[in-house]
Amino acid sequence: MQYSELKEMHRARRDASVPALSLRIHRSLSWLKKAEQSEEDLDAKFIFLWIAFNAAYAVDVDEQYRSTEKRMFEQFFMKLIELDSDKEIYELVWNEFSGLIRSLLNNQYIFQPFWDYQNGYISEEQWQSRFQASKKRAAVALAQQDTVVVLSILFRRVYTLRNQIMHGGATDNSSVNRQQLKSCTTLLDKIIPLILEIMIKNDHQEWGEPFYPLVVG
Repeated sequence: MQYSELKEMHRARRDASVPALSLRIHRSLSWLKKAEQSEEDLDAKFIFLWIAFNAAYAVDVDEQYRSTEKRMFEQFFMKLIELDSDKEIYELVWNEFSGLIRSLLNNQYIFQPFWDYQNGYISEEQWQSRFQASKKRAAVALAQQDTVVVLSILFRRVYTLRNQIMHGGATDNSSVNRQQLKSCTTLLDKIIPLILEIMIKNDHQEWGEPFYPLVVG
């Protein structure tokens, strides 16, 4: 299911939806549409897909809790998996994308401590130790088919690539980061429509207030 179908589904249900969720979905869909219009520009498509994801999941929380994306990812994916009655995300993770996910989890270039080492913040031994520990945790989650943990670890890796691009740490259309960019974009392109579909179907649920409410005036 892509933008046009999701938009029709949202339009048909939005009057009965929780207003904050309806706004969140409306914003996310607008960026999903931009991503679909950017097939020829991989960097742009990745950026627009990440904004679509961010619009869907990010909630306004007290400042003291804003320092960790890890916990927010886990809470969001936990709720999605619980509500995914058709097990579409499960099927995507364990059947369609199991190889791609393993490849991403083994990619050092989207592991933040690798870059902390490159910038001199930690030692080579430290980043390698953390990488092995992260891969071990991911391996356990993969063996147990723990979808929430796998997605949480995975999206922290995608978040590193997001930071690299959004903060000017990569060149537009660079040949250096194509492999991870293609893989991350493929993942987001598949999973974001599923996320939005689940949220639309569960529009009676409270998903939290968006960071920036709509202010007209």
